[in-house]
Amino acid sequence: MFITIIAAVIVIGAIAFIIVKFLPLKMRPLVSILLLVVAGFLTWKIYDGIMKPINFHKTKQEKFAKVIYNLKMIRDAEVFHKEVTGEYSSDINSLVQFIDTAQLALTNTTTVVEQVNKGTRYQKIMVDVERRVTDTIGYEPVLSKFTGRDYKNMAKVPGTNKVFTVELGIVEKIQGLKVKVFLAKTPKIDVLTGMDASLVKQELEANTTDEIKGEFVSVGSLSEVSTGGNWPPFYDKNDRAEKDDK
Repeated sequence: MFITIIAAVIVIGAIAFIIVKFLPLKMRPLVSILLLVVAGFLTWKIYDGIMKPINFHKTKQEKFAKVIYNLKMIRDAEVFHKEVTGEYSSDINSLVQFIDTAQLALTNTTTVVEQVNKGTRYQKIMVDVERRVTDTIGYEPVLSKFTGRDYKNMAKVPGTNKVFTVELGIVEKIQGLKVKVFLAKTPKIDVLTGMDASLVKQELEANTTDEIKGEFVSVGSLSEVSTGGNWPPFYDKNDRAEKDDK
């Protein structure tokens, strides 16, 4: 962009110099009109060059926000599915059915004090030991966690004819402790179809903290124990605002 501006200034300056130095007076009005046309064209090109990445950035954020909204629903459904069944699911349609039918246990945890013998069977030394006890006090429909959310269409990638892919895996958190994990994702290029190719290419190579890194928009991980997304905090500001209002 900087090079374009310099080139435009040089061209206009050169034409103006030619008008003053070499052209007859009778030809100057015609050349002046041509100069105005060229200046107008260059001005438009400069403006377009400045606004194109700005508009691209705004549009891509709007597109990604809709994608992330669905990924958050998939993430929540996976977390509840794991809580109830002990497993994640690779089938989003089964997650929809799970939301419609499953129940979450409501629990209450209390601390009780018990006397435990720290001595022997012949010479007892009774010591008070605290123990946490969790009791189920009722059940709540999983559906209540998705009130007002279009979970039935959460498998669809907004703005495309694609669906999210979900992969399952196992991560060894510490030696001997294996944890089940999931990853839901969609390629950025599918979401940005039809937009400026050079700017899309830059987006696919994004690696800064204020951008969605890499070629996918995703939630979860197959390499670490995480249910977080790969998007920056900007996309979660509405979630925080909703929590503050409650």
